[in-house]
Amino acid sequence: MLKSMSDQPDQQLDIRSETCPMTFVRTRLKLDRMAKGELLEVLYAGEEPARNLPKTATEQGHAVILHEEGRLIIRKG
Repeated sequence: MLKSMSDQPDQQLDIRSETCPMTFVRTRLKLDRMAKGELLEVLYAGEEPARNLPKTATEQGHAVILHEEGRLIIRKG
C-alpha cells in the first residue's frame, strides 16, 4: 500500500490487453512524457510483463515503488 496521498499515482496506463514487446513500448513512451519524480501506475496482465516491466524500468533509472499482481507503480527517475 502507498504511504500517503503524495504517493498516489500522477498518471495511469492500462496495458492489460497488450502483449510484449508493446507492454514495454507503451510504458516507456508514457514515462518519457512524464516529469521526473512523478508516479505512473501500470495495470498489466500476464507473467511476461510481471517479470520484464520492473526489470526494464529499473534498468532505465526509474524506481519501482509498488509491485503486486497486475499492478505496478513506477517513480520516474
